[in-house]
Amino acid sequence: MTGGDMEDSEMGELILVVNPGSTSTKLAIYSGEKPLAMENLDHSGEEWATTTKTVAQLPYRAKIVRDFLDRHGIRDSDLACVVARGGLLRPVRSGAYRVNDAMVQDLRDEVGGRHASNLGGLIAWAVSRDGRIPSYIVDPVAVDEYAPEARVSGIPAVPRKSLLHALNMRACARRAARDLGRSLEDLFLVVAHLGSGFSISPCYKGRFRDANNSDDEGPFTVERAGSLPGLCLLEMALRSGDAAELKMALTTKAGMYGYTGTKDARKVEESARTDPAAAQVWRAMAYQVAKEICAMAAAFPEKPDAVVITGGLAKAGGFTGMIREYTGFLGRHLIYPGEDEMEALAAGAVRVLRGQETPRTYPEGEAVMQ
Repeated sequence: MTGGDMEDSEMGELILVVNPGSTSTKLAIYSGEKPLAMENLDHSGEEWATTTKTVAQLPYRAKIVRDFLDRHGIRDSDLACVVARGGLLRPVRSGAYRVNDAMVQDLRDEVGGRHASNLGGLIAWAVSRDGRIPSYIVDPVAVDEYAPEARVSGIPAVPRKSLLHALNMRACARRAARDLGRSLEDLFLVVAHLGSGFSISPCYKGRFRDANNSDDEGPFTVERAGSLPGLCLLEMALRSGDAAELKMALTTKAGMYGYTGTKDARKVEESARTDPAAAQVWRAMAYQVAKEICAMAAAFPEKPDAVVITGGLAKAGGFTGMIREYTGFLGRHLIYPGEDEMEALAAGAVRVLRGQETPRTYPEGEAVMQ
């Protein structure tokens, strides 16, 4: 598809969607809610993708995006806006944010940490010619809508921090509201995103009022340790003596992978049919997810309107079935397998373009919703 091949109706409201990963960049052109072109570009063979620090990759990534536009005959002036995956920013509310100088500076400074998603807003800013074309991020992982009591950890010097898969979770919460025929702001949902990391949150009247930061707590996941006995963890840290190595072990070499030697959940599901050890790990992961769902369901004095399960592991019917064995008493369950971040980003941009949502200005200051 090229610009010259498009009908006039397709040329209206063109949206460029940018979703950077550690060694890949997902790109798409949408006309409103209709995808016109999509590419998932792998950079694992490029030296810059494995040796250059994240923010320093910006010139390479921006060129990749411009080349994508050229291949499809799209000029900058054809774009209604650019929308990108949000990064590790200062705490923000759910919603769309206009990329601005303050956001760009915080992404460059890595105020929330280093992550490939930080490149999203930076690429959008570069491609939009420093904001001359409207550019947005939508529901970044930095969304923070915790209730005040959810911040208390048990140690005054260590407050709990919000970090969750907000983009897919909010898209699925919106979908659940449509399926239930109600406004999201009137619902109490428990949303469980089950990917390589797990995020489980009570979405109460449209806000994520708590969550497990899957790098630190909650169920063990495909590759992460989740919550661990504190004193045992202290002993591990003292034995290790290498904080970076221990952090890597806890976040990329633990969980299901630590027990089975694979991060392919399909293989573990298959092995679980005949191997008691694999079956125990498979069920234990579902059991821990169920415990977290029940904990989040208990965060408010009313029964959830639905439990929403999404992410890659939601495709495994046996796995979600085991979860429901424990959580069925909570009532209705809505299963939305997989995740479509590109569609969710485009939908956020459409809401802004059509006046259905007013974009927020970054930074907001205190994001706690009292």
